[in-house]
Amino acid sequence: MLDFFTIFSKGGLVLWCFQGVSDSCTGPVNALIRSVLLQERGGNNSFTHEALTLKYKLDNQFELVFVVGFQKILTLTYVDKLIDDVHRLFRDKYRTEIQQQSALSLLNGTFDFQNDFLRLLREAEESSKIRAPTTMKKFEDSEKAKKPVRSMIETRGEKPKEKAKNSKKNKGAKKESSDGPLVTSKAVPTEKSGLLVGPENGVELSKEELIRRKREEFIQKHGRGMEKSSKSMKSDAPKEKGKKAPRVWALGGCANKEVLDYSTPTTNGAPEVAPPEDINLIRGTGPGGQLQDLDCSSSEDEGATQNSTKPSATKGTLGGMFGMLKGLVGSKSLSRADMESVLDKMRDHLIAKNVAADIAVQLCESVANKLEGKVMGTFSTVTSTVKQALQESLVQILQPQRRVDMLRDIMDAQRHQRPYVVTFCGVNGVGKSTNLAKISFWLLENGFSVLIAACDTFRAGAVEQLRTHTRRLSALHPPENHGGRTMVQLFEKGYGKDAAGIAMEAIAFARNQGFDVVLVDTAGRMQDNAPLMTALAKLITVNTPDLVLFVGEALVGNEAVDQLVKFNRALADHSMAQTPRLIDGIVLTKFDTIDDKVGAAISMTYITSKPIVFVGTGQTYCDLRSLNAKAVVAALMKA
Repeated sequence: MLDFFTIFSKGGLVLWCFQGVSDSCTGPVNALIRSVLLQERGGNNSFTHEALTLKYKLDNQFELVFVVGFQKILTLTYVDKLIDDVHRLFRDKYRTEIQQQSALSLLNGTFDFQNDFLRLLREAEESSKIRAPTTMKKFEDSEKAKKPVRSMIETRGEKPKEKAKNSKKNKGAKKESSDGPLVTSKAVPTEKSGLLVGPENGVELSKEELIRRKREEFIQKHGRGMEKSSKSMKSDAPKEKGKKAPRVWALGGCANKEVLDYSTPTTNGAPEVAPPEDINLIRGTGPGGQLQDLDCSSSEDEGATQNSTKPSATKGTLGGMFGMLKGLVGSKSLSRADMESVLDKMRDHLIAKNVAADIAVQLCESVANKLEGKVMGTFSTVTSTVKQALQESLVQILQPQRRVDMLRDIMDAQRHQRPYVVTFCGVNGVGKSTNLAKISFWLLENGFSVLIAACDTFRAGAVEQLRTHTRRLSALHPPENHGGRTMVQLFEKGYGKDAAGIAMEAIAFARNQGFDVVLVDTAGRMQDNAPLMTALAKLITVNTPDLVLFVGEALVGNEAVDQLVKFNRALADHSMAQTPRLIDGIVLTKFDTIDDKVGAAISMTYITSKPIVFVGTGQTYCDLRSLNAKAVVAALMKA
């Protein structure tokens, strides 16, 4: 039973809606629009919202969205067929009204689709019932049951019939027939008390005699073959004696020693140095060492572009004109076949840029769903259209729904006279303590006082590391520069203590002493360590921080997805709260070590829908940046 079925335009106008069991479809459809359609996450045509499963289909030609909702505990096999049939019938029936592409015409149009939808729904339900259940195949119906028992008996040392036929084809039937008599399948002997009865005049042969005879035939056949092969090798034409003729180049026609001299040319005894332009061509980079743009054209186009690198004004003009006309798609709707080769290259390019493999596939699938059926302009190429759509999707992914503004939230907490609490979590060795110190410096520069809670009571030297950072930050912002107020302080209780209890005491201390921000440092832990993940969930549940930041490094690829998924799952499973607290944002570290392989940023934001709040770019306190989505996408799309 369906809960609802609705058809609306991408502009937000509801054209038709069917209400089944559900009273209203507004909430689930709005969640689908916010979480999937606006976030460019259309790789999968299914979306789960609370107790409902929503399946949708996009019509890019007419800018329509078809959505059906049903209870996720149900298994409705006819939903995909139903949504395809409704899409086809609705588009064909109201083509003229939809093609006007104006909101006023859509509002004034009457889409009386109730009877047609009920008919399609009834047909889809009946088709799913008519389908007979699959029954197991009986032995009598198999091919093996039709074969006689005698044909399935094999003698030791004898090849099967099919293999014998294949070997005959390869070696030649005439030569094999002259080597001696062969035992065919008709002459398969039968066993009787340890003896084998052959068809030759009723003579009985023992097993040992039969094996010896087969062995002799085998040695005779292969011995003759080896002799023939050795004779054929000896009968090859002998090598020509004497000196070969000198090599002659196709274009030169001259074969003197100057032509064949490959030594380094010298001028006045000093070797000549190749010009720098040749070095750039060898390295494959353009002038100034800039990376070339991503080329998703075919191999023929690549060969044409390589041949056209020589400076020639006439050839360059004609080649550019023909290259442009070659990739044109004249006012036609895009199909999967048109985009397949381009999307394959895009997917491989994303994976090479450190994007997780599964996410690269989903991104390309989302772009294909977005562009399928879309009518292109006359002077638009498939490559440029797909590349532009992918760039827009990547920028949208890097700008998630919720934007974290720490300074605004801290000032709001000040008005309520309470400290703003931030908890850092992540795996081992990603730079949690170092980037905590960078964020502390950034907050001090903005005039906020910071209390650092040393809740990493496991790693040796963790408290001493934070103590060193606190001392250096206090030297940069001494109390005398702030009216005698202590701007940064470390709250520690040593090692081996309960991290959740230390964080609770630190928050109470900050409230009493008037600190603006509390930064809670936690121990690094692997996502598969259940006891440590339980302790982290307890710390977050008990202290309810304002912001939970996951610290991850930009060097990882597929591992980033695994870390974030399992951290969120562990926080949800081990939390004692009714609504568990999950990760709110991401701190991306070691960004200065990856050059242009920035795919980890895409993987992390895509899998969690959480923003990257800070980016670590070095070892000093000033090496902290905010994410520039367009700059990251530009680096990602570079070849």
